[in-house]
Amino acid sequence: MHSGFPWVTVIAVIPLIGAVAIMALPKAREAQAKVIALVASLVAMVGSIIMAFAYNTNGDRYQFTQDYTWIKAFGAHYAVGVDGIGLALILMTTVLAPICILASWHDADAPAGSDVPSGAESAPAPSAGSGRGPRLFFILLLATETLVVGVFGALDVFLFYVLFEAMLIPMYFLIGSFGGARRSYAAVKFLLYSLAGGLLMLVAVIALYIVSVHQLGTGTFDYRVLSSDIASGKLTISHSEQVALFLGFFIAFAIKAPLWPFHTWLPDAAAEAPTGTAVLLVGVLDKVGTFGFLRLCIPLFPYAAKTLAPWILVLCVIGILYGALVAIGQKDLKRLVAYSSVSHFGFIALGVFAFTTQGGSGATLYMVNHGFSTGALFLVLGFMATRRGSRKVDDFGGVASVAPWLGAMTLIAGLSALALPGLSTFVSEFLVLVGTFTVHRWFAVVATFGIILAAVYVLWMIQRTIHGPVAPAVAGFKDLSLRETWIIAPVMAVIVALGVYPKPILDIINPSVEQTNSVVRPEGDPKPPVPENSATNSAGPCYDAAYVPPSCVRTGSAQ
Repeated sequence: MHSGFPWVTVIAVIPLIGAVAIMALPKAREAQAKVIALVASLVAMVGSIIMAFAYNTNGDRYQFTQDYTWIKAFGAHYAVGVDGIGLALILMTTVLAPICILASWHDADAPAGSDVPSGAESAPAPSAGSGRGPRLFFILLLATETLVVGVFGALDVFLFYVLFEAMLIPMYFLIGSFGGARRSYAAVKFLLYSLAGGLLMLVAVIALYIVSVHQLGTGTFDYRVLSSDIASGKLTISHSEQVALFLGFFIAFAIKAPLWPFHTWLPDAAAEAPTGTAVLLVGVLDKVGTFGFLRLCIPLFPYAAKTLAPWILVLCVIGILYGALVAIGQKDLKRLVAYSSVSHFGFIALGVFAFTTQGGSGATLYMVNHGFSTGALFLVLGFMATRRGSRKVDDFGGVASVAPWLGAMTLIAGLSALALPGLSTFVSEFLVLVGTFTVHRWFAVVATFGIILAAVYVLWMIQRTIHGPVAPAVAGFKDLSLRETWIIAPVMAVIVALGVYPKPILDIINPSVEQTNSVVRPEGDPKPPVPENSATNSAGPCYDAAYVPPSCVRTGSAQ
């Protein structure tokens, strides 16, 4: 059965078709793998934009759905569709994918360690006989895009789990085969952390199925059936069972996000991955974790989510401050961006577990904005590292003097990362803090210090790299090439557009966030706190104070 055109399946299959076409290429023509990958990703992007225009914000919660029996023995279905949250993240994925492919244009045919710090052991160039060439590289990129789109569109818990685990495989090989000098260590660490979280999630998935068998008579993995039956009370899970199942999903998603203290794999993986792969990893794949909080953790286990939320908010605030503080001390540009992302994911999770529409919408918008903002930083710093042959902050200086456009793009990307008003991240960060303040005032206040620390690590990095005296090794830098301009320009356009006018994407996100939070706050969003000694009449506020507003004098007394 299906509802509407099957856009999710089509968008997911297009990169897969591109991967198959690349596999069919003879070795003599393997350089064409790049062109095929770029065309496939662009077609998928166009499809997602058409889907976004066709999406009805006042229509059904899940649209463009398909539901077919997959494994009948235990009720697994191929069920896909999108709500506003999934649609926004699929859009982000398909827009960033061609940018990642362009950024990776030479990653498979140049020395894989060309941007490692000077003095470090360089990775050998991929050899024609090793299989580590353009064909394998771009097949892995396209496979990753297919799996991520599938995860964001999955409406069956078992299907979600399978795709969640499967997307680790191409990313493992992208890092382990094409990364920097410590690529093997980084890839194995990434895989082990993710598999450990996936194992906990598998246990929770099986337990959830058993509960559905006992209470519904027929076991199901259908997310829509499970969430609606839990919301209506038809399917009741005891409080202790909810907490246990919630933790199984939450830890897997916290590792994937990553949320402090499950973050330690990220700096190594992001630092050793090629630039385009790093954008895909941190800008896209990591959003699966925070998406999982909204899609599975809250609707399926509302009691546990509400009970554990204060403890999770503590982790979020610690992550915000910890990530920013550690970023300040980083000497490696990629590790600096990775630790800044730990801080940003703290903000995203803070908005999710505030359970307010402003907080949840801000968190979802933050996922999208972080993809472009952090992607821009990885790209421009990757451009500089490739020119210099080093990622060390101290090896730069005066880049803006010799390559003004490269310096300008680095400045804008940095200002976006610190949430400058007018750029995209500001809107989402502001919504998260406002949405959190209405229910958890002190968490929001403490989290605000993360913005100050972000200004420190970003501005200090900018000062040491693009400003100041021109370093001898920087004097010969060329400005942005035509390919680099095509890579960075669309990202900058999105950052400015969403910073100035985020309404279209918020209109898509808001209804889905309200429906997600309704299982935890059926009464709706709480009102902002008001001072106890205040009251309001038709003329305005009146306070018990030495000063009586003129509007209150008319009534004869301060009310």
